[in-house]
Amino acid sequence: MRSLLPRFRTQPLLAALLATAALAVAPTAHADDKKEWKISHSAHGDITSEHHIVAWVFKNYLEDHSDTLSARIYPSSALGDERAVFEAMQLGAGATCAVAGTAILNNFSKRVGVIDLPFLWKDYDHMNRALDGKVGDEIAADLEKSGFKVLAWTTNWGARNIVTANKAINTPEDLKGLKIRTIQSPVYVETINSMGANATPMSFGEVYTSMQTGVLDGFEHGSAVVVTNKFYEVAKNLAITNHFLGPAVFACSLNEWNKLSDAQKKVVMDGAKLAGDVNRALAPIREQEALEFLRAKGMTITTVDTTEFREKAQGLQDKIAKDVGGTELLTEIRAVQ
Repeated sequence: MRSLLPRFRTQPLLAALLATAALAVAPTAHADDKKEWKISHSAHGDITSEHHIVAWVFKNYLEDHSDTLSARIYPSSALGDERAVFEAMQLGAGATCAVAGTAILNNFSKRVGVIDLPFLWKDYDHMNRALDGKVGDEIAADLEKSGFKVLAWTTNWGARNIVTANKAINTPEDLKGLKIRTIQSPVYVETINSMGANATPMSFGEVYTSMQTGVLDGFEHGSAVVVTNKFYEVAKNLAITNHFLGPAVFACSLNEWNKLSDAQKKVVMDGAKLAGDVNRALAPIREQEALEFLRAKGMTITTVDTTEFREKAQGLQDKIAKDVGGTELLTEIRAVQ
């Protein structure tokens, strides 16, 4: 049983939950008689990943509670990159579901960009309360118009920070002029530039080599990702800036959702709720454990005073929200206590 549990330490209650899911009793129907749901994500295929844990818990729940549905997980972008996967899902092809950061969904609904604004969320609880309420409901409705059914709002394990190969970041001024990789999203690029660095959009798969060869000075991502992808081998420093605390989404093809019976829909939603709950409960634990792991690997971890960044971000938040028609959503988010 030990080999089924994540590499990092897990609280006893969560460990018991995961172990129970792993030992789920097979349903009475033969596997060949079941409709298989294909679940795609871009992360490694083990439960040290925030995306894989969602898919893994959901798969176990589905197969334990449905006589007609089963699931297969396709990690590491095995069914294509995230945008291609979602585009195929719109047509009812390829993957049935995907677990992904929400930034990719800006390509399908502009208002999604509001929940990916810099320095927006106070903490995990603030984000979860907003997405479990009016904000999440409205964005889910937007995505449904684009052909996606949101099954659960989940979270990335850890806010995004600045990771550098050589130069330690102690103050905002230390970022000036550094080539920092970010994702290919205007919001992310504008944020990193506003922090004084030179934002360098690049495919995630190129980051390790680019850090190794000096093409990049650094990149920005969550601490758990630094661990799982062994970026500590090519980076010496991590500066805690918490510039993005990114929500994630577990969504399926609306075409496939509409084919389900009411009983099947209930099992799917119950399984997604459990998967989301496990993902969220583990987030602060995994974030802290990842930082401890990186310190043990010899990385220097600094905490930057982000007051200046946060003040600049207010105007950027307002501008982007207006551009994507999400001003009311931003107001709602800021009002969530």
